[in-house]
Amino acid sequence: KIISKQEFWDALPDVMYHMDEPLGDASAVALYFLSKEAAGHVKVVLSGEGADELFGGYNIYREPEALKKVAWIPFVLRRAVRKLAAKLPDVKGRDFLIRAGMKVEERFIGNAYIYCEKEKEQILKNKVTGPSTQEYLSQFYEELESENRGSLQDMEKMQSVDLNYWLPGDILQKADKMSMAHSLEVRVPFLDKEVFNFAAKLPKEAKIAAGTTKYIFRKAVSEFLPQETDERKKLGFPIPIRVWLRQNDWYQMVTDLFTSKEAEEFFHTEKLLQLLNDHKDKKADNSRKIWTVLTFLIWYDRFFTTCSK
Repeated sequence: KIISKQEFWDALPDVMYHMDEPLGDASAVALYFLSKEAAGHVKVVLSGEGADELFGGYNIYREPEALKKVAWIPFVLRRAVRKLAAKLPDVKGRDFLIRAGMKVEERFIGNAYIYCEKEKEQILKNKVTGPSTQEYLSQFYEELESENRGSLQDMEKMQSVDLNYWLPGDILQKADKMSMAHSLEVRVPFLDKEVFNFAAKLPKEAKIAAGTTKYIFRKAVSEFLPQETDERKKLGFPIPIRVWLRQNDWYQMVTDLFTSKEAEEFFHTEKLLQLLNDHKDKKADNSRKIWTVLTFLIWYDRFFTTCSK
């Protein structure tokens, strides 16, 4: 099944309806179509949600190992370099220098961290209230440190954040909502409590080793899979919104949404257009930032504007 970009766009109102609440993850739309296809053949499917969080499947989990290369440099010096690097243009190596000058509690907010606090203030008309994203997680990090008496390594802390926030708030949410939209039942065997307890006892070296993710997992299934599959690099559920948002038809449709009266109610629309134009001109990859606002506006229109007409 090849999903055309027009078909993808046309499905957005229905996807947002079945999601019930805004979700800025474009893979939910692909999952919507996948569930529809599967539902034409079966009523129940098995899915792999949880394997990445439990067995170290995300490439970001390799970051602590990469940062060990500069661990010999005093942290106070790395912190100073970070401040200087933050003022540089977006060049190769800049993000590494910035993140090397941050503790894991500062640099790892999770996969769904799209807008920093400054960017939120720039695009939102209403003042941001409540704790910042970092403040929201700080208590969790503190409790994690206390419960484990400081014994957890950085990668294990990152896994804990994803298991408690990313997995239920995005991964499982979209799997449940998109499958139920087509009356398809999805079961997630990797989240069986026995599998969880086993994975929780594994050392970091069993999960990230020899430059690869999910090391022990790959070893366990290697005799059942072709070598090219077993050794394949980690690939998520990529959706080409980065490309589509630079093409004239999508660019115009998003422009129309970003200048609508609904957008003007919540956002400084000139800032939204700047994000969109910078992306189209390849000055930056703003696809996730654009998509997050776009899906909110479509969700809002589906539940509030359309219903009130």
